[in-house]
Amino acid sequence: MAVKIRLRRMGAKKNPFYRIVVADSRSPRDGRFIEEIGYYDPLTEPKTVKIDDERANKWLQNGAKPTDTVDRLFRDSGIYDQSDKDNVEE
Repeated sequence: MAVKIRLRRMGAKKNPFYRIVVADSRSPRDGRFIEEIGYYDPLTEPKTVKIDDERANKWLQNGAKPTDTVDRLFRDSGIYDQSDKDNVEE
């Protein structure tokens, strides 16, 4: 099963709000997901991003692939820096 970390669109029309979820790559964008690991609100100033670092690192280590947008959010939030520290400690 190919697992992706991607955005799930929520909110009203012209008022997007996204949840960062782990889902099977074959399920629809707003369909079934495995776990919710954070959220992203692009309309606030500055943009709000909240990610559960432990859960994100667990899924990345288990082989989940982030989409391009989620990859950018992870880089901005420093998720990859923390996973590098976890790999050094092992």
